[in-house]
Amino acid sequence: MAARWTTTSARLAPLAVAFVVPWLCYVLEAAEGAPWFWPPIGGGGDDPYCLTWRVMVEANNAKGWRTVPAQCVGYVRGYMAWGQYHRDVAAVAEQAAAYATQVAPPAGGDGLDAWVLDVDDTCLSNQPYYQVKQFGAYDPVAFRAWASRAICPGIPAMQWLLQTLRSRGFRVFVVTGRDEETLGSCTAANLAAAGFSGYDRLIMRGALHRGQSSVAFKSAVRRQLVEEEGYRIRGNVGDQWSDLQGDYAGDRVFKVPNPMYFVP
Repeated sequence: MAARWTTTSARLAPLAVAFVVPWLCYVLEAAEGAPWFWPPIGGGGDDPYCLTWRVMVEANNAKGWRTVPAQCVGYVRGYMAWGQYHRDVAAVAEQAAAYATQVAPPAGGDGLDAWVLDVDDTCLSNQPYYQVKQFGAYDPVAFRAWASRAICPGIPAMQWLLQTLRSRGFRVFVVTGRDEETLGSCTAANLAAAGFSGYDRLIMRGALHRGQSSVAFKSAVRRQLVEEEGYRIRGNVGDQWSDLQGDYAGDRVFKVPNPMYFVP
């Protein structure tokens, strides 16, 4: 038994070095507050103001905010790190899977029934990055440096949903506002390392769509899928309302919770 454990440990050690250690190092370096995995200090899950604020965010009634309110940083850290967030995401995935079962294409169909999945904080989590930033304003340079490391953890419920959709006979397109030229290869590698495989295409923002809003860019992508390629978008999953609005949003949309940042 001891020899078997030693062999297994030796095999796992390189994986730990390649993925776990760089990720934890990033989380810990230059943090202005407690690391994301520490219990929240001076706040938490029962703050009435912060709970109301989060509900306003998820209902799309709070618009244009750039940072988490200072008094809610501990609350958001606790929500994201201590179980409730993952339970909420799992509930979204379960609802999406149940709907997919209802509208699944028949065997031998034309193969044009499709779903669209977002990347950031839908498939891949940026929680470690935003924790270090204390959920501050979006910094494109710092975020590009983080994303280029390709160490974003995968979100398990969304990995399960992707495989469920594929097993039901849907085509799955992963669409992100990340820049293809600078982040294309590392995003594909990160998705693969996080267990996201079997999707049909990763679609990223190219030169033609730079400077466009998220709604405009993702509408253009979906318009091409529907009008030029003939797909029927049965479902659309994203953490921002801007993922789910605009042209050809899909027969049904599913909002993944995200109180960390707002993308107009």
